[in-house]
Parts: sequence; C-alpha cells; structure tokens
Amino acid sequence: MARLVHCEKLGTEEEGLDSIPFPGPKGQYIYDHISQKAWQEWIAMQTVLINEHRLSSFEPKAKALIESEREKFLFGSDFQMPEGYVPLKS
Repeated sequence: MARLVHCEKLGTEEEGLDSIPFPGPKGQYIYDHISQKAWQEWIAMQTVLINEHRLSSFEPKAKALIESEREKFLFGSDFQMPEGYVPLKS
C-alpha cells in the first residue's frame, strides 16, 4: 500500500514519495510533506528554470537559485514563471 502524506503544495492527502529526494533535513522534510504528484510537478518546473535561465547545475549560483525556487514552488505562494517564458504549443 502506498504511503500517504498531507501534501503542503496541493493541500490534499496524496501518495507520498517512495524515497527521500536528497540527503539532509530538507530532503527529509520534503519526503514527509510533499506528494509524488507535487514532486513531479517540481521536476518539470525545474527543467523549465534550467532551460529558461540557461543554468549549469554544477555552478553554486545555479544551485542556490534552484533551491530558492524549489522552496517557493513547493511551500510558498510567491513562485513566478521565468520572465518571458512562453510554453510550447502541443
């Protein structure tokens, strides 16, 4: 049976992550409070941010930006799409 969490992002009870997404207290907090669905939404948004800002994931400034945006996306209300972002038409 799937592990259920009250997802802080979605505000509903959802299936939780299968494992801690990364080591440390923040990874544990995400595991305890974010659903699989919200985490997948974040992964897609992270890709948009990396592409739109042309980030190199190994650079410290890029890592800091991604961490800040992850906090806003998952736990805050002030997340905004990158300026000038135009979604692809399907």
